[in-house]
Amino acid sequence: MSQTPTHALPSYLNPEDLGPWGNYLQQVDRVTPYLGSLSRWVETLKRPKRSLIVDVPIELDNGTIAHFEGYRVQHNVSRGPGKGGVRFHQDVTLSEVMALAAWMSVKNAAVNLPYGGAKGGIRVDPRKLSASELERMTRRYTSEIGVIIGPSKDIPAPDVNTNAQTMAWMMDTYSMNEGATATGVVTGKPIALGGSLGRVEATGRGVFVVACEAARDRNIDVAGARVVVQGFGNVGGTAARLFHEAGAKVIAAQDHTGTVHNPAGLDVHKLLSHVSQTGGVGGFSGGQALDKAEFWTLETEFLIPAALESQITVDNAAKVRAKIVVEGANGPTTPEADDILAENGVYVVPDVLANAGGVTVSYFEWVQDFSSFFWSEEEINQRLERLMREAYASVAQVSREHKVTLRTAAFIVACTRILQARQVRGLYP
Repeated sequence: MSQTPTHALPSYLNPEDLGPWGNYLQQVDRVTPYLGSLSRWVETLKRPKRSLIVDVPIELDNGTIAHFEGYRVQHNVSRGPGKGGVRFHQDVTLSEVMALAAWMSVKNAAVNLPYGGAKGGIRVDPRKLSASELERMTRRYTSEIGVIIGPSKDIPAPDVNTNAQTMAWMMDTYSMNEGATATGVVTGKPIALGGSLGRVEATGRGVFVVACEAARDRNIDVAGARVVVQGFGNVGGTAARLFHEAGAKVIAAQDHTGTVHNPAGLDVHKLLSHVSQTGGVGGFSGGQALDKAEFWTLETEFLIPAALESQITVDNAAKVRAKIVVEGANGPTTPEADDILAENGVYVVPDVLANAGGVTVSYFEWVQDFSSFFWSEEEINQRLERLMREAYASVAQVSREHKVTLRTAAFIVACTRILQARQVRGLYP
């Protein structure tokens, strides 16, 4: 993807193929005209503060030595320590981790959490490693990035192909190197190690909360509304269950195993049980199989893409017949598709707002670890819902003021907060 000459690109990226970082730069360009006097600092947003590339050597079970490429990028820490996940995937690149770190800066600022944005990853197919090899790789990676992470520096969390066990290994490795238990160095940990109640369902619950706020703004009654969900894992499954319990009809679900459709509404609890037993929605007896492409054309009040990135593209955006799209996944809509949806009057609640429930409860976990005082799940859910509603309200207000999409409004809110912090801190030395 070519970029305008105004972008001073780092020498280690290919200007002809910037990958996800190129998409992020486009988003910054769109928001710059709305930043007023703060636009003098906008180049800050186009340069990660710190990018660390590490070699991760481990001994495999067969006695040979393997080397993996690891990354940790801190995009901006003007508002607080870095915060962002760690993913294990064979296609991880520096461009991707840079963009994900930048989007975390935006997400944290949009919800007004006291964090900057960070992200990490290892270029590996974790399915090809044994559990013990994964543990050794995780521990070595943690030791290598240990110089820049810490409870008050940068706090990793789970992401693609990582989980609570990964975080337990990271916390233990960091603690061993520090000579003291440091529960606050990561979030998304097991409850036994200072993890938080409510963390597993947090992202899906946040999606549901902002969907209800958007519905009120668009004069749509959630009870009786139709919902289609792509991805029926942690995020999509939780959101679907909450919609179902609120009286909505989940009429279709799609994942990598297939698509099921029932105009009268799927039995979400039975579908969740089916997914738990079989690994996907495919073959569910409570609905009819549907062609993959037809899923996007269903007439519905809510469309929840909660699976992978780049699912709504120029190829299918014009066919979307949803009134509201709530992005449970990161980057499910391409910039070009975003414009098509806006032209067609589809109301999009962007990922940096809609799926911020996970990092919000990660923040609660970090706070609980520092105070060694833990809250009930009811308290956590109440606080999560209040923060998500407040974040939605502030973004929606900016959207109305400037007559822009919610995505542009979220970037205006977030980038203003980031650059205000940068400006009042000044430059050192």
